Amino acid sequence: MSQHGLLLVSKRKSLFSAAQILLKGGERLSKSVAENQENKRQRDFNSELLRLRQHWKLRKLGDKILGDLSYRSAGSLFPHQGTFEVIKNTDIDLDKKIPEDYCPLDVQIPSDLEGSAYLKVSIQKQSSDIGDLGTVNLFKRPLPKTKPGTPHWQSKLEAAQNVLLCKEIFAQLSREAVQIKSQIPHIVVKNQIISQPFPGLQLSISFCHSTNDKKSQKSSSDKMNPEDHLYVLEHNLHQLIREFHKQTLSNIVMPHPASAPFGHKRMRLAGPQAFDRNEINTMQQSEGLLEKIIKQAKHIFLRSRTARTIDSLASRIEDPQIQAHWSSINDVYESSVKVLITSQGYEQICKSIQLQLNIGVDQIRVVHRDGRVITLSHQEQELQDFLLSQMSQHQVLAVQQLAKVMGWHVLSFSNHVGLGPVESIGNASSITVASPNGDYTVSVRNGPESGSKVMVQFPRCQSKEVPKSDVLQDNKWTHLRGPFKEVQWNKMEGRNFVYKMELLMAALTPC
Repeated sequence: MSQHGLLLVSKRKSLFSAAQILLKGGERLSKSVAENQENKRQRDFNSELLRLRQHWKLRKLGDKILGDLSYRSAGSLFPHQGTFEVIKNTDIDLDKKIPEDYCPLDVQIPSDLEGSAYLKVSIQKQSSDIGDLGTVNLFKRPLPKTKPGTPHWQSKLEAAQNVLLCKEIFAQLSREAVQIKSQIPHIVVKNQIISQPFPGLQLSISFCHSTNDKKSQKSSSDKMNPEDHLYVLEHNLHQLIREFHKQTLSNIVMPHPASAPFGHKRMRLAGPQAFDRNEINTMQQSEGLLEKIIKQAKHIFLRSRTARTIDSLASRIEDPQIQAHWSSINDVYESSVKVLITSQGYEQICKSIQLQLNIGVDQIRVVHRDGRVITLSHQEQELQDFLLSQMSQHQVLAVQQLAKVMGWHVLSFSNHVGLGPVESIGNASSITVASPNGDYTVSVRNGPESGSKVMVQFPRCQSKEVPKSDVLQDNKWTHLRGPFKEVQWNKMEGRNFVYKMELLMAALTPC
C-alpha cells in the first residue's frame, strides 16, 4: 500500500473517533436538557402551588390536593361544598416550544360552578299574565378584565366563587320569598323572583348563569335589555350577604361563664334582666335579605320618579323656574333634594319658596322654609300637583316682595282664595297692592290651572266709563276709584311674569 493510502486511512479513523465523541456528547447534552426541563417543571409546579396556597385554602386527601371555594370560614351557611381539585398540567409536549402563557398547575372545579353568573335586578311594569314569566336568558355581558400577571387559575377560581355566591344569594332570597307573609305574595318562578313594591310595578330578581359551552351560548338570546338592570341593587345584594355572614360569626360566641347556656348573648341576659315576651320577640325579629332589598328598590324607584317629575316640570314650564339641588350624602333608605322656585333676574328678592324633599321608602316628607311639614304618598300625580301649586303661589309672593321694593302698599294677600273658578289642583292665590299715592290699585289672581289674571283700578276722574252724576258735584268725589279693568297680559312686554309686573307698577307710579 502506498504512503498516500495509509495517510487516507489514518485520517478516516481519526474522523470516526472524533464523530463518536461528538455523538456521545450530544446524547449526554440532550439527556441533561430533558432532565433540567423536567426538574424545572417540577419546581414551577411547586412554586405555583405555593402561590395558590397563599390565596386559597388547600388540604391533601390521599394523593389528591383539594381546595375550598365556599364562604364557610366567613360565616356562610350554604350547604354547597365548593371543593376544587389541583392537578398537574401535562397537556404540553416538552420537545416543542413552550408557550408564554403556559402554567404547570391547573384546577378542576365542579360542573355547576363553571362559567359566569350574576344577579339581574330590575323594576318594570307589572306583567298582565303570570304565564309571561319564565326563565330569564343571559344577555351579553363583558367579562371582568383580569389584571396583568394574574395566573389563569386565579381568574377561574374567582369566577367559580362568584357563581357560588350568586347561588347562595338567590337561594336565600327564594327561601325568604316563600316564608314571608305579605299582602301580595312573592312569586318564585324558575330562576326568577317577582315582588310588587308599588301598585302596577314589579321587582324582578333573576339568577343568570352562563357556561362556556357553545350550546348555552346559542340558547341565550339578546332580547333582554341591559339598561333596565339596576347595578346598584346587585352590588347591595352582595354587601347584604356579606353582612349576613359577619353577623352569623359575631352572634355565636362562647358563653361566659362556661356553665351558661350556649346561644346569643342577648338571650342569655333575658333571664337575669327579666325581659318580658314582647322584648324577647323584638330581639328575635330581624329583617331578611329580601325585605331589605325590596325597601332599597322602593326608595330607588321613588327617588328616580321624583327626579323625573321635577325635570319634566322644569323643561315644560319656563316661568317660574324650578331648580333641584340633590344632596351627595344619602342613605340606602333616604335621600334629600332642595327645590328652589325662582324667577329669572329676580333671584335675590324672590326667595320665598324653598322646599326640602326627604324621599323615603313609601312617602316623601316636604319641609317648608318656615318649618311646616307635609307628607306626600308615592303617587307621582300628588307630587306634581303640589309643585304646581307652589309655583302658582310663587308668582303672588314675588309680587308681594316686588311691591315692598318699589314702595307700593299691600292691601290684601291670600294663598287660598275662596272666590272665582274652582281649581282642580290646589287653590288660587291673590294679592292687591296700591300705588304710593293711592291713586291706582293692582289686583293679581294666580291659579295652577287658570293662570294669571291682572286687573288695574284707575281713579274715578280718569275713568271714561263712569257717567257724570248731577248729585255728586263736589270735587272730593273725584278721588274715588273707578271699576277694575283687566290687563291684556299676553300683549305685555317682558321675559317673565315678575318683569311684566315691574313694568306695570313703574308705569303707574307717579314721578
